[in-house]
Amino acid sequence: MYLIGLTGSIGMGKSATAKLFMQAGVPVYDADAAVHALYEKGGAAVAPVGELVPEAVVDGAVDRAILGHHVLKDADKLKALEAIVHPLAGQSQFDFLTAAQGAPTAVLDIPLLFETGGDAFVDCVVVVSAPFDIQKQRVLARAGMSEERFNDILAKQVPDEDKRAKADFIVDSSISIEDARTQVRAILQSVEGREGAAYAARLARSKAAQEDAK
Repeated sequence: MYLIGLTGSIGMGKSATAKLFMQAGVPVYDADAAVHALYEKGGAAVAPVGELVPEAVVDGAVDRAILGHHVLKDADKLKALEAIVHPLAGQSQFDFLTAAQGAPTAVLDIPLLFETGGDAFVDCVVVVSAPFDIQKQRVLARAGMSEERFNDILAKQVPDEDKRAKADFIVDSSISIEDARTQVRAILQSVEGREGAAYAARLARSKAAQEDAK
């Protein structure tokens, strides 16, 4: 299985591009959806997050707005939250890859791929990008979004130009969805038949961890 890491800054069209990969028949792991599931009622992160920030658990689920209010400006709490969520998300990702075994290619849609070092665990990276004025227009059109919040989010993300410099492939989402679809098809044609090493390495690490736990 050849693993593609898909990423892009806020408002760049990453989610729409992920759908194009899915429409092309490629299994896609949605990191945001996985974290949402962890925070929902009955999710694996609810109890430990409740111990860290009791106010953030409302009606048996984690309220992400309340959680963010408590952790985003508290470095120690943010680090503790990451220590809770990252292993759980990692297991979710591994479960997805196990279910996708047999597929020649899979996509890991991870917004903070570079920020979390996830680019080291895929075979190639696709960055979705667009000019800044288009990005800003898209983001400010979202409900509840302000320019101040937009700037705060950008400050926590690797700059677009740095992501582009590290990318193996770039999807320009500024033209049209059909143009982006053509770019996605070209990427899939380019990686077709490639032998991926990232998934095999994950399996080896998982087996080693299981042996260590015995």
